Amino acid sequence: MEKYSGLYKESTDATKQQERHYYLLSELQILVKDLPSWFQQRLSYTTLSDLAQALIDGTVYEIVQGLLDIQHLTEKNLYNQRQKLHTEHRVLKHDLIRKQKVALQTCKSHNLTVLKASQRAEIEGLEQRVKDEQRMMDEKIVAEMDQKVLDQQNTLEKAGVPGFYITTLPQEVTMQMNLLELILKLQQKESQSGILL
Repeated sequence: MEKYSGLYKESTDATKQQERHYYLLSELQILVKDLPSWFQQRLSYTTLSDLAQALIDGTVYEIVQGLLDIQHLTEKNLYNQRQKLHTEHRVLKHDLIRKQKVALQTCKSHNLTVLKASQRAEIEGLEQRVKDEQRMMDEKIVAEMDQKVLDQQNTLEKAGVPGFYITTLPQEVTMQMNLLELILKLQQKESQSGILL
C-alpha cells in the first residue's frame, strides 16, 4: 500500500509542476506583449516554455535578485569612487588657484609676465591631468560593468536559464536584458499575489 501512496505523491507533484509551468508560461506570454516587437519576434514559444520551466522552483528568481543586488553595490561603489576623484580634483584646482593668488600678490612687477606664463602652464597641466584621470576612471567603470555583465551571463547560463550565454553582441545583450525584465516582472507579480513563498 505504501508503494502506491508514493506513486500518488509523485503524480500529484508532477501535476502541480505541470500546472505551475502552464501558469508561468501564460504569464510570460502576457508580459512579452509589453516588450518591443522585435523582441517578441525573436522569442519562440519553446524559449518561453523553457524559461517557464526554469522558473518553476523559484531558484532563478533568487539568483537574479542576488545578481541585481551585486550589480547595485558595484554601481554604488563605482559612483562613489568617481565622486571621490571629482572631489580630489576640485580640491587640487582650489589649492592651485589659492597658491597662484598668493604668488601673484608677492610677485615683483618685473617677474609678473614670467609668473603668469608659468601659472598658465600649471593650470593647463592640472587640467590635462584631471582630464586623463577622469578618462581612466571612466574606462575602469566601463570595464568593471562589462565584466559584471559577463559574470551575470555566465551565472545565468550555468543556472540553465534559456537565452543566457556569454556574449558582447549588443543585440544579444539587449535580448538578455529583456529576458531579465520578464523574469523580474513575473517575480514581482508573483510576490504581490502571494504565489512566491
